[in-house]
Amino acid sequence: MTWLNIGPIEQIPLRGARVVKTRLGCVALFRTGPEEVFATADRCPHKGGPLSEGIVHGRAVTCPLHNWVFDLESGQAQGADEGKIATYAVRVEEGQILLDTRKFANAVAA
Repeated sequence: MTWLNIGPIEQIPLRGARVVKTRLGCVALFRTGPEEVFATADRCPHKGGPLSEGIVHGRAVTCPLHNWVFDLESGQAQGADEGKIATYAVRVEEGQILLDTRKFANAVAA
């Protein structure tokens, strides 16, 4: 794996998000706990809402446009909604957020 240092975990508020721009589009980083971060696509598959502006609760995020809820680990929509968002490998080491860039390395910019 090729890991990109995104920065200190403290730059993301607890139950908050930050956006990183990549060749595949924007990636949302969600901080769900003191040392827990998830990375997903930033666009809701329903209407394209910016998930990074949604409400983070537990290990899920609610889209700010139409309240679709996504599991941050699997990317799967919860409840009656159908859909899935891309998820990306991310880890925290010594207080730094590291994003696996393999999925982005060969991508063509949209």
